[in-house]
Amino acid sequence: MGTVIVVLILAVLVILAISQSKKHLKGEGGCCGGGSDSATLTEIKELEGKIIGKKIISIEGMHCDNCKNSVERSINRIDGARAVVNLKKNRAVVEYDRVLDDEDLRIAVERLDFKVISIKEA
Repeated sequence: MGTVIVVLILAVLVILAISQSKKHLKGEGGCCGGGSDSATLTEIKELEGKIIGKKIISIEGMHCDNCKNSVERSINRIDGARAVVNLKKNRAVVEYDRVLDDEDLRIAVERLDFKVISIKEA
């Protein structure tokens, strides 16, 4: 009887672990320091000048809203750049009001341990 109870408890734990893993892989669960409930929305940065261009950065390794917000904050620290990250498409759209060096964008993303796949003009 004791073995049956232990097996049932283990089965329930495995089912819970699988359901949380599915959420995580879809970008709905928490990772990177907190659950999706703890992720605060990043305010949209206002640029000082007129937007002169747009770049799309393809990023690998983002899984949750915390990842998304970290990337947006990091790119938004660059003068003249404003980023909006689409977690489902694994990309950041960066608008800018002055000339931006692609290497600065790459560094802003990769210092967070994500991988930049490409940077293209939109």
